[in-house]
Amino acid sequence: MSNRRTFLTQMGGLIGWVTGSHLWAGVTASPAKTKTYELSPLIFPMSGERVRVATVGMGIMGFQDTRSVTRVPGVELVGVADLYDGHLRRAKEVFGDQLFTTRDYRELLARNDIDAVMIATADLWHNTVAIDALRAGKAVYCEKPMVQHLDQGKGVIAAEQQYGRPLQVGSQRVSSVLFAQAKKLYEAGEIGELNLVEARIDRHSALGAWQYSIPPDASPQTIDFQTFLKDTPPVPFDPVRFFRWRNYQAYGTGIPGDLFVHLLSGLHFITGALGPTRIFATGMLSYWKDGRDVPDLMIAAIDYPARTGYHPAFRVMLEVNFADGSGGGSYTRLVGSEGMIEIGDTTCVLKRMPLPQAPGYGGWDSFETFPMEIQQAFVKQYDERYPSNTRLAPPAEQIVFTAPQGYDDHQEHVQHFIDAVRGKKKVVEDASFGFRAAAPALACNLSYFQQKPVYWDAGKMQLASFSG
Repeated sequence: MSNRRTFLTQMGGLIGWVTGSHLWAGVTASPAKTKTYELSPLIFPMSGERVRVATVGMGIMGFQDTRSVTRVPGVELVGVADLYDGHLRRAKEVFGDQLFTTRDYRELLARNDIDAVMIATADLWHNTVAIDALRAGKAVYCEKPMVQHLDQGKGVIAAEQQYGRPLQVGSQRVSSVLFAQAKKLYEAGEIGELNLVEARIDRHSALGAWQYSIPPDASPQTIDFQTFLKDTPPVPFDPVRFFRWRNYQAYGTGIPGDLFVHLLSGLHFITGALGPTRIFATGMLSYWKDGRDVPDLMIAAIDYPARTGYHPAFRVMLEVNFADGSGGGSYTRLVGSEGMIEIGDTTCVLKRMPLPQAPGYGGWDSFETFPMEIQQAFVKQYDERYPSNTRLAPPAEQIVFTAPQGYDDHQEHVQHFIDAVRGKKKVVEDASFGFRAAAPALACNLSYFQQKPVYWDAGKMQLASFSG
């Protein structure tokens, strides 16, 4: 990282790449030394080259992914697969009667007129469909987390390498202009030495707590429930388990796999971190006692070791609360020795508060407890050691970067994937990156249910033993 610490002298390099020739356009400054810059979307190669796609899993994320991918010029939606007939009917209503629909995703993979597959199934199916799709020669966009269990990650990585097709994990922060700006600021050393990361996604609604709507026609006739269960313990037909699968350990990954993984993906993108060494999570089922077997509140403390050339050792605190009476909200905050970067939904804020070289004395200090003669001797030594120019800190400043009006980082992420399929760009979040972000999140589940820390070898991407 750069040793330079004065932001304004680096401004051209830090924002010019996203604002182009309008480097200073829209700049405002308040008397409180707050400056605001509007970022521009990342520029992708324009291409109308046809890419034919299909989606496996047409739930909430399946429809969102499909809407996004069909907005990309040159993309043609060929078919979709889902285990609920109503999702298939709705897909035809939205995307056209010509759409091929099936309950069996393998029928999509067998087609020669499909180039790429969007995977938005329940978590327990991610690795299976991804590997099958890669084996069939398809490019893969797989929703996060890439896998449900820690022992599945290397299999997806191996398949990506063996079959040579692009795989991108669907955690969109790595394609966001806000996180790209945060990465620039971090790499320029604007916050000094990183020591702490605080990140949260809190919610305050039933839908935010995964109490999704259940259609009145849900039945064994309209849902292939046995296929949904995969290799999990057999249970009688239950539409709640099918439509609210995130609430159950057997089918989902709880708070860590849904939300912690977003926070960790953004953090790894900014810092270049490969993963932690120690993960400890705690929490409880505090409010949404609807039969779920996962907590609705979880907090994690995660230890990251230093990575030469990227970051020092630092600590991460993650929080998700589904019963947040303050109204909910989210941010990722990187705290360093000289400032802080905070990324929210629409802003990236740099706050700089460098310390003066001189430590000061008096006030809440032991100085006043010294005898007068010793105080005078102390002041003399202090004055000799710290001249006046070392006693004032540089002015505190705040710089706010805002996303463009109506900006959609999910659309940007999907566009990035299609450009990778066309060979125009490299995937940002490949299988290795996706697993490195998912692994500490999944380890939070292990820690929570085992009620003890989990140790991780980020280099080997496997569980480790405590080594004192």
